[in-house]
Amino acid sequence: MLLAGSWLVFYFLHSFLASSKLKRILKEKLASGYKWYRLFYSAISLVLFLGILIQSVLIQPQRIFEESNLLVYLGYMLATFGTILSVKSSKAWSLKKFLGINPDSEETEILIKSGLYGKIRHPLYAALLMIFMGYLLVAGTATALVHLACLLIYLPFGIYFEEKNLIEKFGDSYKTYQKEVPPLIPRWSR
Repeated sequence: MLLAGSWLVFYFLHSFLASSKLKRILKEKLASGYKWYRLFYSAISLVLFLGILIQSVLIQPQRIFEESNLLVYLGYMLATFGTILSVKSSKAWSLKKFLGINPDSEETEILIKSGLYGKIRHPLYAALLMIFMGYLLVAGTATALVHLACLLIYLPFGIYFEEKNLIEKFGDSYKTYQKEVPPLIPRWSR
């Protein structure tokens, strides 16, 4: 329960701190200091995530299904594909800007619709799903199931709030993109 509560806090703060409304208020209040907000946001997220990892390590593992070579193999494959997907999708944007390390950068944001983003709108979320599912298959523990369940519960909310911000930022261009590209699972061409 504590682990699920920790994820709840993490996901709530993740969405709250990323909200357009909060960013507008802080931009007005902080003026030139606002340029460091993204770094603050990234640091808070990292600290909370590390806390969840530490908490997970300290929980006595309880297997929920027996280990099998096939499940372990499938788990490693899923986690590997998820990791590859996250690395490939992150090449489309600036990591320094994403983390807030380079706040004085004058890069204008553009809506990325090519590459992986031409197949699915949220490849990082899809990658996390694959990694967490792979972890569950490899570990087979209640803790791994809690991680995956919390992510599955959060995703509809996270996608909703992220897309609300993106519509505000990119307008009709993003609405058209939403209609053309699925959120997590690519459409197979006929």
